[in-house]
Amino acid sequence: MNILLTNDDGIQAVGLRALYRSMKNAGLNVQVVAPVTEQSAVGHAVSLSSPLRVKMFEEEGFSGFGVYGTPVDCVKLGLTTLLDVKPDIVISGINNGANTGVDILYSGTVSAATEGALMGISALAVSYDGFNPTDLTEQADCCVEMLNKIPWSKLAEKTVLNLNFPALTMADTRKIQFCRHTRVSWQDWYDVRKDPRGQPYYWLDGIMPKENISPGTDRDLLTKGHITMTPLHFDFTDREAIVTLEQSFDI
Repeated sequence: MNILLTNDDGIQAVGLRALYRSMKNAGLNVQVVAPVTEQSAVGHAVSLSSPLRVKMFEEEGFSGFGVYGTPVDCVKLGLTTLLDVKPDIVISGINNGANTGVDILYSGTVSAATEGALMGISALAVSYDGFNPTDLTEQADCCVEMLNKIPWSKLAEKTVLNLNFPALTMADTRKIQFCRHTRVSWQDWYDVRKDPRGQPYYWLDGIMPKENISPGTDRDLLTKGHITMTPLHFDFTDREAIVTLEQSFDI
């Protein structure tokens, strides 16, 4: 099994390195193409007005391409130019912070996997419901074990599997649940602060209201300690709206 491994936290992130080690230990052929710097919440951004530069990371027990660009840049560049062997699967993660609900639109992690799917490669996005992990070896090992269980050939074309681990040890983690994503949006606000010169700047904050989260959705189950997996298919067409518009235009 040939893997293209990427992320949005950067090539030196704890989650990516844990997945790399676990895959190597399992005998998988892993090729890394990941951002040099953190690219969280950049979504599906692509670099069009600046060139992409690549830096090789050659360390004891690790090798990979670092790209000065976005997660989607990494997948595009890797699949079209950098890699000698076409991967069977694009895996993005393990991300710091869960990607549930509307986060899948903001997430560079999910977008990198999505780009792989759009280019015809099986794709998996992996996230952890905590922002400062120090060791994700257990979660990485669990993820690698899942790879042979997932019926890749039976999934619809251009499907992305979105996998989330709770912020628990694997001993305390509850079994995997296959579920839909929550439809709840964030309630955002900006903290207004001042720099040393007295000029204002703004820092985004927000919450996903717990009372609005439907039972059985990814955010609900993850909070309860389950691993969650949600198949994503990026067809945004509102078919009911097409009918409504046709009726309004007498078509």
